[in-house]
Amino acid sequence: MPTIELRAAALAVLCEADPASKVAQVRTLVAEWIDVSAPRSAPDVPGRPAQPLLVSPSEVPRRSPHTVEGRAALLHAIAHIEFNAINLALDAITRFPGLPEAFYRDWLRVAQEEALHFTLLAEHLATLGFAYGDFPAHDGLWEMAQKTRDDVLARMALVPRTLEARGLDASPAIRNRLLAAGDAGAADILERILRDEIGHVAIGNRWFRWLCAERGLDPILTYAQLARLHCAPRLRGPFNLEARRAAGFTEAELAELAEPSVGGAVASRTS
Repeated sequence: MPTIELRAAALAVLCEADPASKVAQVRTLVAEWIDVSAPRSAPDVPGRPAQPLLVSPSEVPRRSPHTVEGRAALLHAIAHIEFNAINLALDAITRFPGLPEAFYRDWLRVAQEEALHFTLLAEHLATLGFAYGDFPAHDGLWEMAQKTRDDVLARMALVPRTLEARGLDASPAIRNRLLAAGDAGAADILERILRDEIGHVAIGNRWFRWLCAERGLDPILTYAQLARLHCAPRLRGPFNLEARRAAGFTEAELAELAEPSVGGAVASRTS
């Protein structure tokens, strides 16, 4: 089994623009890496295809899932999130040095599962006569990655624990819409994604708390400070408290969700 220097290899996959090739290379990373080695600097913009066209969130059209095109547009939006999530996991491996090996193993697992999610969605889109890139999308997830590129603590706080946790809240309603539209296959994919995403958010929670402990910081106060500093979206219910508990949020953190400071409009992970 050849040795792959994980962080350097992850950088190459992060820079890969073709979705199918990126997914295949993630699988190779999982199968073959051993050592953790320092790569060049992570890029500000990851490798990604020329399409989809990236627009502001307000310009992404919303269509009814009760039409084939509308259902394809909804699934395309989720596929775009999963593609970004592959890049986010690879960026965490590549960008942040000096962490325990378990950190890199955790985010490699996330990259592997996000690659599977993207593949399942792309395959289902094909059955509807569409492909990834056929609809416009927005870049909200990567914009937060850019804001938090200089601090792994901020990254853990505001990507997995904020934007990706919103996926836990939104997924059941989207699944129900797909079922109501008669697309049981797509609903099953959403159910699989939700199960895996609970684990991904749990990884974010684990490393956020580990980093807070390393720096002697209070997790709740630190999260609030980082959210203000980086202009994180303010959270809006309903919240999937069962999934959030399973992902490791404490009762004190869940109680904070009811506070006015987290109310108001939010661009969710699935918007």
